[in-house]
Amino acid sequence: MKRIYRLGLASAVLAAAGLAAVIAWPIGLTPQLPDLTGEVDRGAYLARAGGCIACHTNFAEGGAPLAGGVKLETPFGTLYSPNLTTDPDHGIGGWTIEEFAKAVRQGVAPDGQPYYPAFPYPFYADFTDQDIADLWAAFQTVPPVATPSRAQEMAFPFNQRWGLKLWRAAFLEPPHTDPVPGKGDVWNRGRLLVEGVTHCAACHTGRNLLGARKSDTEHFKGSDALPGGDKAPAIDSEILQMRGWTVDSLAYALRTGIMPDGDVFGGAMGEVVTYGTSFLTDEDRRAMATYLLDDHDGG
Repeated sequence: MKRIYRLGLASAVLAAAGLAAVIAWPIGLTPQLPDLTGEVDRGAYLARAGGCIACHTNFAEGGAPLAGGVKLETPFGTLYSPNLTTDPDHGIGGWTIEEFAKAVRQGVAPDGQPYYPAFPYPFYADFTDQDIADLWAAFQTVPPVATPSRAQEMAFPFNQRWGLKLWRAAFLEPPHTDPVPGKGDVWNRGRLLVEGVTHCAACHTGRNLLGARKSDTEHFKGSDALPGGDKAPAIDSEILQMRGWTVDSLAYALRTGIMPDGDVFGGAMGEVVTYGTSFLTDEDRRAMATYLLDDHDGG
């Protein structure tokens, strides 16, 4: 009996030590950014393309731009987008550009804690230093709003942020944005946008029980389990072609929200167009459509 007790105690001690190690495990690397001058207009363009406006502005309740508070219901609890204004206490006004870069490209907060992957930082990992400088310059123009970010309401054990370190180790994947030789500038520009900043796969790819994308088997195959009970259709090239989409009609829909049959995008996709892709250039929308309608595996 004493032997069993000692084994149990040893196991408990080892488990506690392992938990303590995970909690103390530092993640992310502090970036060393060169001294770059950011372009405000280009930064605003990237912010639109990346969905920052739609996700961090509570239009339904008349919230100020980028002041956060947008509700996102997930199977793991309810998330609220944080305040991204220049308020030093409740927004990002007290951040450095290095902390901003670490948050955007690595999903790590200034205090070292991981962000929930509802923040699509995995798609922003390939942002260049100039992209970061441009975004930073654009965010510096946002008026401060002294509205506290609402606390996340996650169920146990998902409210334990240290667990996200294990999730990242198991599921975090890099964006597939590297240019593919022989595909041409337009196709590769579309790949950079679709697989990167506009993060189409975040909604249009199925996820496993722990919320990780099933990129190997369901890339762009659609999802029936979006936050709030919404759904996203398949947008792989085979399905798009079968449904009669063309480069012209898809590029037009990304500008207007109007589909070939005269119906309009609703739900989350309607917001993507209204606050995001409608602000892109005709060339970028056409590049996205070109990439999506071409046969590829997304990898």
